[in-house]
Amino acid sequence: MGFLEIDGSQGEGGGQVLRTALSLSACSGQAVHIRAIRSGRKKPGLMKQHLACVNAAAEICNAEVKGASLGSKDIEFVPGVIKAGDYRFAVGSAGSSTLIFQTVLPLLMLAGKPSHLLLEGGTHNPMAPTFDFIHEAFLPVLSRIGVHCQARLERYGFYPVGGGKWRVAIEAKEPFRRIELTQRGEPLKAEAVCIEAGLPEHVTQREMQRLQDKLDWPAEQIRSLHVKALGAGNAVSLRIYYGHVCEVIDSIGVIGIRAEKVASMAVEQLRCYQWAGAPVGGHLADQLLLPLVLAAGGSFVTGPLSEHVRTNIAVIKQFLDVDIQCEEIVPKRQWRISVNK
Repeated sequence: MGFLEIDGSQGEGGGQVLRTALSLSACSGQAVHIRAIRSGRKKPGLMKQHLACVNAAAEICNAEVKGASLGSKDIEFVPGVIKAGDYRFAVGSAGSSTLIFQTVLPLLMLAGKPSHLLLEGGTHNPMAPTFDFIHEAFLPVLSRIGVHCQARLERYGFYPVGGGKWRVAIEAKEPFRRIELTQRGEPLKAEAVCIEAGLPEHVTQREMQRLQDKLDWPAEQIRSLHVKALGAGNAVSLRIYYGHVCEVIDSIGVIGIRAEKVASMAVEQLRCYQWAGAPVGGHLADQLLLPLVLAAGGSFVTGPLSEHVRTNIAVIKQFLDVDIQCEEIVPKRQWRISVNK
């Protein structure tokens, strides 16, 4: 079997092309040559967190890899046999540890036996799913498919120090189940958590005040949380629980952005989710595609399709002969994505 050529510059030209290609190469047994990696980014090529994803996938499936070094824009990945087990993967920086999980989860859900991961690096990063999102929004939906994950956060990790640590046990029980996630269900509860490590108390107080000003939520639903981390950090996490789904919206504090702005950005994202009226938010839509493709299929309703989602679908179709339909069901607001197997 020859190499499947994957253009890393396609679509939004970011790390998602790399991660999806690695996952599907391992799961399908198809060797892959990925070129122009992350060419759509200011710093193209493999950064530490992307290299960690390559190495993690390679370890689990005993792959032969060429070109896997910092800054590389071109790699060859020849997968072997996926093996369940106990693994430790560390980014070695504040890079996102949750993106490693996103890369290797598809492999381990097909491994046939339980696995345990220890993941180290950033847990609350800009431009990546947070641990809170994984734990509250993503894993509950996975369990409905038949992929059961128990995750525990041991230490928060914020940019630029990182140092976060979390564990996850993965057990997939076949036959997998098809899911239909087309309604939110009854609203159950909502909460806002202003998270802080090593910062003055007034930071979360100002965030809480801004949330109280902008959200019609009782004061008891808005709280602060002081956590321990190796470096200072801050995040505002909004969590909205429905009967069928949970949406988690995270805004990460960074140097130079006022606390009030961090809170306001979270509220703006929440309003976009509420405006669309769809059960599945944009980030969850992106996370669900590969599990549905590799399991029993299904469908879900989401908001306007992001370039991230479109790119992910395009890469999947380069590997697999799978029927993925995207139908606009409410003009400019809602799309139904169906994975038929």
